[in-house]
Amino acid sequence: MIVIMNITRFYQNLSTYLKPGKVLVIYGPRQVGKTTLLRNFLANCPLKYKLDSGDNIKVQQILGSQDFDLLKHYVEGYDLLAIDEAQKIANIGNSLKILIDEIPGMRIIATGSSSFELAGQVGEPLTGRKITLALYPVAQLELLNLYNPFELQEKLAQWLIFGNYPEVITTVSKNEKIIKLEEIAHSYLLKDILELERIKGAKILLDLLRLLAFQVGNEVSLNELAGSLGMDVKTVIRYLDLFEKNFVIYNLRGFSKNLRSEITRKSKYYFYDNGIRNALISNFNSLDERNDIGQLWENFLFMERKKKRSYHNIVANEYFWRTWEQQEIDLVEERGGKLFAYEFKMRKSNVKPPSQWLQAYPESVFAVINQQNYLEFIT
Repeated sequence: MIVIMNITRFYQNLSTYLKPGKVLVIYGPRQVGKTTLLRNFLANCPLKYKLDSGDNIKVQQILGSQDFDLLKHYVEGYDLLAIDEAQKIANIGNSLKILIDEIPGMRIIATGSSSFELAGQVGEPLTGRKITLALYPVAQLELLNLYNPFELQEKLAQWLIFGNYPEVITTVSKNEKIIKLEEIAHSYLLKDILELERIKGAKILLDLLRLLAFQVGNEVSLNELAGSLGMDVKTVIRYLDLFEKNFVIYNLRGFSKNLRSEITRKSKYYFYDNGIRNALISNFNSLDERNDIGQLWENFLFMERKKKRSYHNIVANEYFWRTWEQQEIDLVEERGGKLFAYEFKMRKSNVKPPSQWLQAYPESVFAVINQQNYLEFIT
């Protein structure tokens, strides 16, 4: 059973970002609502628009041609061109550049699910000619349009276990939520990688993701991953890079400025969505039946904080911090010339900043994020 609810996205009013002579690029993971966002905007758009999909072979031929006469004829009479799944079109960046440069006042929206294709194709050709928006699984700050803070906190277990994909949120029963997540994880998550990178099978990719899912919040050894899967380290690095570019995982690096004992070589990996992480390890048990609540909490907070920074344009470098003596901090943000250190503990506790951190960075700000104060941190 699916409940019809209107989830207002942060970028609901695309007209704010749509400018003549610019390409508005909207990218993000599959199934997070890019197409819905685009169609909802076009439904009330006063401009005369043309909507096409990169899945269409004829559209691929036209927009991949870089033939100005053909392109001009294709958009003649329209104020706005909207291309969904633009990453499917070869040389799309060059063709969009031609349209923007040669047709005064032209507006273009292009959506795409795989950044390694879309960003690679539109990045250099559209330098100075594009506005880029990243759309994620539904953020807690967006859900405040549906629920008040009390109601949002009441549903915390749901967000930790089933995540925030729109279809999952709007599905009522647990079994149907699981079916949706399994479908996303196994049918959509790796689709672009398998299509565009010509990797023969998904099994080795899923095995690697499962290993990462069990190590959320921990430093990851590439050699150990390679050894566990029977592959070379270079292949592991390549696959991890593809996962990052395809919005499956996020790589967090270690922070170091002063102490020799700080660890910086290894990385921690977070999943863009808790539900996908749980689908990969086939664990949708309730919180009181789990031994990984700390990992769920850390992954949830990290990604929700990332969404907040992205949507509110909070510019920051982000790291984790750990020493050889096992002193650690979950998240360090470097913004405005200052350091902000955050430790994630689901239950309220009297956690003090590590002594080595205080000694090395006495001017930094330290805070523990728990169930009592987390909404302020992520909304």
